[in-house]
Amino acid sequence: MSSDQLQIEMTTLDKKPVEIPDSWPSKGIIKFENLHMSYRDGPMVLKGVNFETTSTEKVGIVGRTGSGKSTIMTALFHLERFRGGKVLIDGIDLMNVPLDTLRDRVCIILQEPIMFVSTIRNNLDPFKKFTDEQIWEVLDLINMKSTIDALHGKLAEPVLEGGSNFSVGQRQLICFARALLRKPTILIMDEATASVDNDTDALIQRMIRKEFNNATVLTIAHRLNTIIDSDKILVLADGRVAEYDAPQTLLQKPDGHFQKMYQAFMAEHK
Repeated sequence: MSSDQLQIEMTTLDKKPVEIPDSWPSKGIIKFENLHMSYRDGPMVLKGVNFETTSTEKVGIVGRTGSGKSTIMTALFHLERFRGGKVLIDGIDLMNVPLDTLRDRVCIILQEPIMFVSTIRNNLDPFKKFTDEQIWEVLDLINMKSTIDALHGKLAEPVLEGGSNFSVGQRQLICFARALLRKPTILIMDEATASVDNDTDALIQRMIRKEFNNATVLTIAHRLNTIIDSDKILVLADGRVAEYDAPQTLLQKPDGHFQKMYQAFMAEHK
């Protein structure tokens, strides 16, 4: 066995899951410590990533294609093995957290909205934890209450395969309503507004600032205007952290990575 293979085995050896408190995560502090990661036997995608959020911080994650942005999400949900380093949430190593617990406690909204064949209510509340009143409240928040109320079945209206009886924007808003109901301590947005129009994007950003004020939010985005008002920007380049600071600080950095990216974005969207 090569030293590289041995390192993989050492860092991915199944550990006995520890008992996780019901309140975890209560602070939402995310810490990457020298994380190395690849997809199966492919080349290294994350090459010693180090960064830490504070509680309730809003962090935008940007970088060129192939820089490792979405791999940050993959690492947080433990979808691939680590080759070295670790990820901690509120001081607990994710290697010690049962996968079902991790995926239940950390909420994600993807670029492609996920809906299944059932009713609107079951799509919003698959485990039947919330009342109809609570569901109508979040639908009102995302400006979907009148749309759903106008349907023949209302909350019992069937959802076709892939949510095809709703527009892309409506599907994404329904997924966002699902997250609103859960009130997670950590929310991951992986290009979640890339396929929606600017008005829907703006609505979602307003809701994040208001309704997720007490949550840590990581937003992986292509549209830089989506994350420009984040508390911090994490810039990835070739699997490494190139910059990590407040957006205004990065914009004032001569020849900085983010400054160049933002200038190019603004020139393209004049």
